[in-house]
Amino acid sequence: MSKKIVLFLIGIAVSVSFSYPVHAQLRLNLGADSPLRKLQLAEMYINAQYVDTVNEAKLVEDAIRGMLEKLDPHSTYATPKEVKALTEPLQGNFDGIGVQFNMVEDTLIVIQPVVKGPSEKVGILPGDRIVMVNDTSIAGVKMSREEIMRRLRGPRGTKVKLGVKRRTVPEMMNFIVTRDKIPVKTLDAAYMIRPGIGYIHFSSFGSTTHNEVVEAMKKLKDQGMERLILDVQDNGGGYLQAAVAIANEFLSDGDLIVYTEGRSVRRQEFRARGNGMMSTGKLVVLVNELTASAAEILSGAIQDHDRGMIVGRRSFGKGLVQRPIDLPDGSMIRLTIAHYFTPTGRCIQKPYKKGDLKEYEMDFENRLKHGELTNRDSIHFDDSLKYQTLREHRTVYGGGGVMPDVFVPLDTLQYTRFHRQLATKNIIITATLRYVDDHRQQLKTKYPTFEKYHAEFEVPQSMIDGILTEAEKQKIKAKDDEELARTLPYLKRQLKALIARDIWDMSEYHQIMNEVSDIVQKGLEVISGEI
Repeated sequence: MSKKIVLFLIGIAVSVSFSYPVHAQLRLNLGADSPLRKLQLAEMYINAQYVDTVNEAKLVEDAIRGMLEKLDPHSTYATPKEVKALTEPLQGNFDGIGVQFNMVEDTLIVIQPVVKGPSEKVGILPGDRIVMVNDTSIAGVKMSREEIMRRLRGPRGTKVKLGVKRRTVPEMMNFIVTRDKIPVKTLDAAYMIRPGIGYIHFSSFGSTTHNEVVEAMKKLKDQGMERLILDVQDNGGGYLQAAVAIANEFLSDGDLIVYTEGRSVRRQEFRARGNGMMSTGKLVVLVNELTASAAEILSGAIQDHDRGMIVGRRSFGKGLVQRPIDLPDGSMIRLTIAHYFTPTGRCIQKPYKKGDLKEYEMDFENRLKHGELTNRDSIHFDDSLKYQTLREHRTVYGGGGVMPDVFVPLDTLQYTRFHRQLATKNIIITATLRYVDDHRQQLKTKYPTFEKYHAEFEVPQSMIDGILTEAEKQKIKAKDDEELARTLPYLKRQLKALIARDIWDMSEYHQIMNEVSDIVQKGLEVISGEI
């Protein structure tokens, strides 16, 4: 995913429902001297008299985008199509056939059918190739991923005919799948990372995230969890209400979680109710430079109440609240209407210049350039933004993300230039998909459990050789033997994790990668009392 797309996703992250209608109190002034009348006349004259034909709908959309672009970086406009794509992951479900898939050489390969989903019910298996949809070929025709998804998805209750090729069956198989509601999970991993220590990772704050986290905590408690590592690295946010509900699980009755306030929006407070599952017990929250929005609300509340330790790197710094405004054609404006503040009164929104989105998008590169991702001493806060935590009166700062209590520098040696090039060209993912496709049954037979796989599996040299050969074809080479030597250990670990993900799920991926994650390992040290 490109940095720009990541920032756009973060940009629409926090939304909040207020108790009065969105359009309440709005009055349209269409007097002769009003700016709104001026805008209306300009659109009318362009549409009526411009020398060439104009697309009136696009003209209006461009005007809306132009107005919003001159505001803050998080006020945005989305077309009806964009609205659907952006809100589905947060709403918790969509209608479709229920498969996880990936593309290998223009062919859709099923990674996993959703458990008890429409495809599993008719007998579609991992490794199946879906080559036809309603008698139209989708394999080998360079059809876009978006177009394939459009053909597979559809209203629940409708039927779709799938032509499937399976390695063990010579002829094409046909399945009639009845589309249904497919749940979208935001929780990626939940397991006992060490005796007595649970680990939970989720990627966004959607409508089902709180329930997913609660269910995960119940299962981990049944397995003996007394302490918890909550991982919100790379979590771009989501619904404010989800952040409040999750924070409630760890705070005491009456504790302020967050409050919002804006020019036209009165102060609204969100407090803990005292009915959480884990109001006591050691807690560590992991953050990094892509932890944003709702994830910062959660992190800030935990830090301000001295409820747990924050470990990692300074978070993104999004302290603005967007209100979704639905337009008649299904499009949407997400308009910034307030700031949110942590319990101590911190606004963690980082500085920005109105209308200067480019500089805002360069934040990660600027942090790296200034050395703050690798050296805590390179991070400087204004003394005017100094605050004290509520119980232990430790110093914390506003005005630029949540600064962790325990800083973990970015290991620039682990992610070599050669590795980044392999990832950018999709060579790593493609090699994994091919390997799993060729060896799925052998892997499942030899490693009937993930525990056995984790303990015994080693990435074969032939797989590494294949990656290096493909890299050379694409004119990608390690600078020297030293860079190659530094690349291979992490590459092998990543390949092992990706294979596990395709055979099992994301939780198994995290279990393998967490053993070489500096932030996770530091979190373990903190929660174990080693530092």
